Amino acid sequence: MTDTNADTQKSPPPLLEFQNVSVVRDGRTLLDAVSLTVREGEHIAILGPNGAGKSSLVRTITREYYPSSPGPDVVFRFRGLETWDAFDLRSHLGVVSGDLQHTFTRGISGREVVLSGFFSSIGLFTHEVTPEMEEKTDEILEFLEVAHLADRPMTGISSGEAQRLLIGRALVHDPGTLLLDEPTTSLDLHALHTFRTTLRKIARSGTGVILVTHNLHDIIPEISRVILMRDGTIWRDGPKAEVLTNDAIGRLFVVPVHVMEEGGYYYAMGY
Repeated sequence: MTDTNADTQKSPPPLLEFQNVSVVRDGRTLLDAVSLTVREGEHIAILGPNGAGKSSLVRTITREYYPSSPGPDVVFRFRGLETWDAFDLRSHLGVVSGDLQHTFTRGISGREVVLSGFFSSIGLFTHEVTPEMEEKTDEILEFLEVAHLADRPMTGISSGEAQRLLIGRALVHDPGTLLLDEPTTSLDLHALHTFRTTLRKIARSGTGVILVTHNLHDIIPEISRVILMRDGTIWRDGPKAEVLTNDAIGRLFVVPVHVMEEGGYYYAMGY
C-alpha cells in the first residue's frame, strides 16, 4: 500500500546537484571533478582566489559551459532536471554577474533595466510591457531603495547604483535564490556598505543567496555555509565558523593571515 502522506512530504530536489563535474576548454581544466549540492533558500558563499574556478562554476550553472566528460558517475542537475533552459533557470535562480554590468553600460534607464528582466533582454525594444510588469518593477525599485534612479541612464550612475538595478532585474521573477558573481569589484567603501545592507535585506526576505567572491569581508552574517575553491576544485565546504579559520584562509590564499569576526562579518588581518 502506498503511503500518500509520505509522498506529499517528500523533500523537493536540490536547486543544484553536481557530482564529478569537470569542464575543460581549449585544453585547460577549469573545473576538476566538482561535487556540490545546493538547496533552494540556502545562504552560501563561494570563496577563492582569482583563477580558482569560481566564475567557471557560475558559467556551468548557467549552461554557458557543459561537463566535458559525461558518464554514469557524472551528475549535472538543476531542480532534478538533467536539461534546462533559460526560462527554467530565471524562475528559480536570478543571476547577476560582472559581465552583465558591463553589457548594461549604455543609455538605458533604470526602469528599463529592471523591466528587461521579464524578457531576458538588454533593453525593451519592441517587447510589450504589461501593467503587472510595471507594478512589479515599482515594487522592486522601492524594495531596493533605487526608485530615484528609475529615469536615470545607466551611463550616468555609479557602479553600486547600477548593480542594485541589475539585482532588481534578476528579482522580477521572484526567484528562490539570487546568485551574485564577484559583486563588489570596483565598489568604494560607501557602495560596499550599501551593497551589504541590500544583500542582507534580500536574504532576510526569504530569498536564498549564493555569493561568489574573493573578498572575505563580502560574506554577510546571514550566510551560514562557506565553500572554498582552488585550482578548479571544491577544497572545503561546511559551516562558516568551521571553514573561515586562520589555517584554511591562509592556505587558500597562500599568505599568513589572522581571521577576525566582528558583528557577524569576517576579516583577514596581518598579511
